[in-house]
Formats: sequence, structure tokens, C-alpha cells
Amino acid sequence: MSNRVIIVTGGHGDLGRAVVEQALADGLDVAIIDHAMGHAAPAGVQELGGVDLTDPAAADKAIAAVMTRFGRIDALLNIAGGFVWQTTDDDKPAWDKMFALNLTTALNASRAALPHLKASDEGRIVNVGANGALRSAAGMGAYAASKAAVHRLTESLAEELKTTSVTVNAVLPSILDTQRNRADMPDADPSTWVAPADLARVMLFLASPDSRAMTGALVPVTGRV
Repeated sequence: MSNRVIIVTGGHGDLGRAVVEQALADGLDVAIIDHAMGHAAPAGVQELGGVDLTDPAAADKAIAAVMTRFGRIDALLNIAGGFVWQTTDDDKPAWDKMFALNLTTALNASRAALPHLKASDEGRIVNVGANGALRSAAGMGAYAASKAAVHRLTESLAEELKTTSVTVNAVLPSILDTQRNRADMPDADPSTWVAPADLARVMLFLASPDSRAMTGALVPVTGRV
């Protein structure tokens, strides 16, 4: 996988950092695109902060900056997103927010990167869905619906690109073992959750040439839950 260039959206979050760390260990060239600003990126990583991927023009500009730096793009890992627990009768519904953060960011980044991914011998898009979107629960409607939309985007785009060398797959994690989740669920057993480093390895396999026989797959990554 050496000399391949990957883009990690949301690269400063818990999962994004794990992916970047593993990608560097694998010898990949890495660009981070994130809405957050002021984060230091590891040496050699292109860091593009303050990018609003809900804006197609901003996505186009960020992808163009990666091309200027590296001259190629081989894989796009769409990690940028968000989560809100909210019941349907909440007076400030988060549905638009969830679709913007989880679906629109992946759509805009993918559309911007596609011409360059098609130019790669082994172009890859890896999205982050959610195991919890397969069957929703109370308070999960907006989040689960937006992630289910990511699943459908993954499948549709995979079909559209079957005549190219670009594959499109998604991982469907359960609960990630992060400090935030441990704080929010102090009575849970985090040993049954998914470590970000483990999910990162699955994502990087899907971003590699070794996954060429897979496209349109929704891959559950659920630990021991």
C-alpha cells in the first residue's frame, strides 16, 4: 500500500486519529480534511482544517488542495459525522443536522474526489455507517435514518462505479470505545465495544488493493456485543 494517497475526513476525531496513525504505519500518504481548526497533524500529513463539507464548493476546494500536494488520490475515507440522541417530540429537531453531518459530508467529498479516484488503478471509497441503523431504538431516529442513508448511498454509488476500478464499501460499527462514550455510559462494559484502532484496520483493508473483489458491502464491526 506504500505511495498510495488517502484522504481522511473527520481526521481529528477518535476514529479519524486511529485511521491516520495506522495509515502512516502502513506507509501511506495522508491528508486530513476536518471542520475543526487548530489541531496539529502528524509530521508529513496534509492538514486541511476549517472545511465545511456540507458545502460542495468547500469540498471541491479541499480535494483540489490534496491533488496539488500529492498529485493523486487513491482512497477517500468518509469519517466526518456526528451523533445526537433525541426523541421525535423534541422541540428542536436534529434531523436536518444529522443528515447534513452524516450524509451530505460523505456525498460532497465523494463527488469531489471521484474524478481523481477513477484515475487511480485501485480507487476506494470507505464510508462509516452504523450497526444501530439496521434497527433503530428510542431516541435514535434522526441519527439512524441519516446513517441508513449512508448505507444506501454506498450501495448506489458502488453500482454506478462497477465499470470502473473504484469500489465503495461501508463499515457498520456498534459502540466505539472512546472517552466520550465511557463518560456517557458509565455503567456499560467497554470491553464489549469496538476499539477505534480495530475499526481503523478494517477500514484500511477496504481502502487497499486487497479489497478489489468487494464493492457495495456493508460490513458489521461490532466487537463482542
